[in-house]
Amino acid sequence: MKNMIEKFLKEEQDPKAVERIYGRLVDLLTTGEDILYIAVQKKPIVNLFPDCIALTNKRILFFTPANLGLSIKFVDFVWKDIVDVYTKEEIIGAVFSVKTTNGAEMGVDYLPKVQARKLYQYAQERKEAEREARRLRDLEEKRAESGSMQIDHAAQVAFQPLAPVIQQPVAAASPVPTPPPTPVAAPVVHEEPKKDELTEKLKRLKMLFENGLISQEEYNAKKLDLLSDF
Repeated sequence: MKNMIEKFLKEEQDPKAVERIYGRLVDLLTTGEDILYIAVQKKPIVNLFPDCIALTNKRILFFTPANLGLSIKFVDFVWKDIVDVYTKEEIIGAVFSVKTTNGAEMGVDYLPKVQARKLYQYAQERKEAEREARRLRDLEEKRAESGSMQIDHAAQVAFQPLAPVIQQPVAAASPVPTPPPTPVAAPVVHEEPKKDELTEKLKRLKMLFENGLISQEEYNAKKLDLLSDF
């Protein structure tokens, strides 16, 4: 495994942290999923169990060690659910974060700046690839719908039977036409909007963090718990 993780140690990543995350990450990979990059938190103080971020061609994963490193909690997001990615360079290190379609936000601070830049580069490339794949899927669906409509119309014209000609006796009275039935409008069902409990909790948690009531680590850990519950 050592030879396999060497390619993820080019930007001064902690080899022990990468090895620990890589072992867990390999077990989570799906068919056709490849690891693109691994970034490791590096605080100015001693941090034996740093947070990590891993990018694959299918998703982004945030890893947070727990129980003094005996276990690792993770949250993952597929690329189609990522609205945007952000990186902010500070005096010491940088912050990398993502925002999802349901309003959730997740990030890691104290990343080496070169690693944060690499994360941003890979993430933007994957988002662009996802947009292009979505555009091609939409185009194929529109073509399929258009072709189906043309075939159905041609079939109706080709196989439409001719109306038979019925000769009525001269003295016969014309029948009184029966009026067509009055169409009944289908009832409209109004659904009560459901309150997004997860979004509300995330907003309150973010407010506590922005007001300085909780630290970045507490913010990430509590957000991880909320996202895991849902």
